Amino acid sequence: MKATQRDFASVAPRAAQQCSIFFFCGPDEAGASAAAQRVIEHYEDAGEKLEMSGADLRKDPASLGDEARSTSLFGDKRHIFVRAVGDEAHDAIKALIDTSEAGAGEAAPVLVVATSATDKSRTAKLLEKRKDALVAMFWPPDLASVTVSVRSMADAAGLKLNGDLAERIARAANLDVRLAQSEVTKLSVYCDASPQSPQDVSVDDLEAIGATSEEDGFMPMVNVVLSGEVKRIDRELQRMREHTMNPVGLLLAIERRAAQLTQITARLGSGGSLDTLNRGEKASLGIFFREEREIRNQLARWPRRKLELLGAKLIGLHRALLTNSQSAELLLSQGLVEIARFAARR
Repeated sequence: MKATQRDFASVAPRAAQQCSIFFFCGPDEAGASAAAQRVIEHYEDAGEKLEMSGADLRKDPASLGDEARSTSLFGDKRHIFVRAVGDEAHDAIKALIDTSEAGAGEAAPVLVVATSATDKSRTAKLLEKRKDALVAMFWPPDLASVTVSVRSMADAAGLKLNGDLAERIARAANLDVRLAQSEVTKLSVYCDASPQSPQDVSVDDLEAIGATSEEDGFMPMVNVVLSGEVKRIDRELQRMREHTMNPVGLLLAIERRAAQLTQITARLGSGGSLDTLNRGEKASLGIFFREEREIRNQLARWPRRKLELLGAKLIGLHRALLTNSQSAELLLSQGLVEIARFAARR
């Protein structure tokens, strides 16, 4: 079965009970990951989480079925979480399906988050007509939709949050629903809130829990790297270490800006200009007043052909971080310097 980004929330509870294989794809990796987590939350007993990489499954397709049919160390239930790029998991999923239909036995649920894959990919085509599988594609969100999501998170946590504060959290999280959820969770603990005992939230509360800000957030690094400001990158790398920023989170912020630049380039077409867009059109593309100068500069430095190369570079870097977590900060630093130097070339 297939779900759209719009109807996924209503489909998720039924899919969690009915489906055993989930394929979350599209340019919004944060949204796809959040969707996978939502399915897991709908399990009565999710059990042990076993993480596998698409690169490993591509090398050994049979390993997915082996792990999905193995019991955990303590004999509890388990689910398999796979991070893949494109169709890396295709052969492993096909092998899992074939062996299941041949009578190999019940398998644990498998949830795949596939960056740079779409609902037209081979894996999606393999699964979309099956009643025991769900395919869902996620596009980068806009400010309005993330603000609505923040309000829903707050309601579930027992926080009385007005629209302005919800929008502030959405902006500070750079439209990443996972980061926004983290902020809401911290607010809930700080305010001692619960669904049974709702609490009002003030600006002071938000500032007290250290919500991500322009100074402490990812955007300064994103803009330095994609604007090709090579002379400033050492200072930003030092700030990254001082604030112990999450390497994967920072890379995701750069990936989202790259996806945004790609969307804008596609909308403008050959020779187009931001000046041809009205305020509503800019908002739909996530172009807000305080960010417009940086986005203009980055559009000039990243024409379509360079954006394609950037996409491939980010995919490779993302994979490297996930498979070498102990060296993630060093790998990210090297990768960001390379990207900044490439952006600086005219």
